[in-house]
Amino acid sequence: MRCFRSLSTCWICNLAAVTVTDTNTGNDTDFVIELQQVSTRFGSNTVHEGLDLAVRRGEILGLAGGSGSGKSVLLREMILLQRPTSGCIKLFGEDVATLTAEAALALRRRWGVMFQRGGLFSSISVRQNVGLPLREHSTLDDALIDEIAEWKLALTGLPPEAGLKQPGELSGGMLKRAALARAIALDPELLFLDEPTSGLDPASAAGVNELILRTHALYGPTMLVVSHDLDLLWQVSDRVAVLGEGRVLALDTMVALSSHPHPTVRAYFTDRRAARLPPAPAPAPAPAPAQEGNV
Repeated sequence: MRCFRSLSTCWICNLAAVTVTDTNTGNDTDFVIELQQVSTRFGSNTVHEGLDLAVRRGEILGLAGGSGSGKSVLLREMILLQRPTSGCIKLFGEDVATLTAEAALALRRRWGVMFQRGGLFSSISVRQNVGLPLREHSTLDDALIDEIAEWKLALTGLPPEAGLKQPGELSGGMLKRAALARAIALDPELLFLDEPTSGLDPASAAGVNELILRTHALYGPTMLVVSHDLDLLWQVSDRVAVLGEGRVLALDTMVALSSHPHPTVRAYFTDRRAARLPPAPAPAPAPAPAQEGNV
């Protein structure tokens, strides 16, 4: 098994050639993402230490944890924006440490990313942003790409005129929807969603939650959702992995995690929303004082 070994070697220059194979056969079909003994260090700072995680095909897995637990770093490693210090990362059954540049590009076509702040280019229209993956990875003509981009925007609930605007003209909720439209432009098998409800008001956040579920119901991609929003995790996640102490402290349903014995996990889910408790009833109004002359 080929693994990441040392920061002193060039990850790209020393990659061994491999052909991307059909992952619809064999044991790897159960997992779209597999992390095995992943460790990440920046100088003397250890972010991950021997971290293991497996994401099942077709599930929505939440990735939670406190600030500094390494959620964003782990996401960057999974989408090949940086590499771990050691350990193995497999996507669709492929060990990414063995991929050529061409094979890595082919693998990237199979996933989409919704970045926390949208990640849209401010100098072009929203429709052009959504069409960028199609221009990069297909030979479709511009007219057809624009048509597909408009359709993707419609799927996320945006009106046609939104596609003609610049990203800076959109509200926070609309920007999140546009970012998701770009992430699904290539109909990916795997979606990475980074804090999809951060910065949104409750109504807009609820709309994004529903959009995530609708997208999953529409064509069933595997989803990894990085979020600290407990309402989101309750509503959309099949399971949630909780990061802490450099590893996955717990991986289970929200119901199970809300009463987990590990103190860090339990502390993370002590919020009333995590326990899914009904709101405390309002105290009964005090009886009105008797009026003089009343019996």
